[in-house]
Amino acid sequence: MSAEPVENDVAMIEKLRAAHQKLKKEIGKVIVGQEKVVDELLMAIFCRSHALLMGVPGLAKTLMVSTLAQALDLGFKRIQFTPDLMPSDITGSEVIQDDPVTRERMFKFMAGPIFSNIVLADEINRTPPKTQAALLEAMQERKVSIGGTDHPMRSPFFVLATQNPIEQEGTYPLPEAQLDRFLFLIKVDYPTDAEEEQIMRMGTSDTKVTVSPVLNGEDILGLQHIVRRVPVSDKVFHFAKRITRLSRPGTPEAAEFVQKWLTWGAGPRASMNLILAAKAHALLRGSNHVAGDDVVAVATPILRHRLILNFAAQSEGVTIDEVIRQLVKTAAKAVAA
Repeated sequence: MSAEPVENDVAMIEKLRAAHQKLKKEIGKVIVGQEKVVDELLMAIFCRSHALLMGVPGLAKTLMVSTLAQALDLGFKRIQFTPDLMPSDITGSEVIQDDPVTRERMFKFMAGPIFSNIVLADEINRTPPKTQAALLEAMQERKVSIGGTDHPMRSPFFVLATQNPIEQEGTYPLPEAQLDRFLFLIKVDYPTDAEEEQIMRMGTSDTKVTVSPVLNGEDILGLQHIVRRVPVSDKVFHFAKRITRLSRPGTPEAAEFVQKWLTWGAGPRASMNLILAAKAHALLRGSNHVAGDDVVAVATPILRHRLILNFAAQSEGVTIDEVIRQLVKTAAKAVAA
């Protein structure tokens, strides 16, 4: 009984590894560089979670997501968030229609753009909290309630929200409790010198590029189950737990620098996500079990939006990424001791 699922899992893992290389190749036809960002997006999808992308305008965030949707053969919708966007604009609403046969009037649900596999919520901090809450409810519950009826989301379902780190006037920052719903906060950096030249050449030429599908929805749903079945040793569990417990100021286990620099630490959802994302990372790098290095690789995008710096850290120019690096080092020493 136990042999068959293992054999199936091994076959699916091999398929994922082969698909990972093909996905990079297909996405690379359109997107130059940003391999780490693409891998983090794939990990979020395979973990059945959502991601928040942060980067200045013009770094091809929208193009990256639409290209990824093509390579995964999934439906894609982009919603541009604006201050006047209403919840019904994204979820859909009920409209009165005349039945052509009986001539009776009845309500019919018209689905909004959120009913897609990959939804890009562009500049999520530009829209009021009411509309943000409607999106976040769909992300968490994977359904939308309209007129007392539940409408389930399509599967697989993945929300990628973007935030612009500049121009914060007139925006509605996401509360910490809602930020915690995102698996990753992914930073999109500027391209290198060589990459920028390649972008210039590709973006100004007349060549049309076709992206071929590598995986489909069924494959992704199967891989989401396999990710959760990847074995993790007790030592790796302790390492991930130590990272989050060290990050909580005001607790006996908090690191000294945490008491000095942080107002708030990571909650239990961060501990779970460290293990879950490490499982996806292990599969993508070609391993059938999770190592400590997998936890280290995903720690920064997982903790980036879950730790809050205090005024002392900001005045000293300490960044959240530096604090995470120190947390990982301190946790590694504590586990090794």
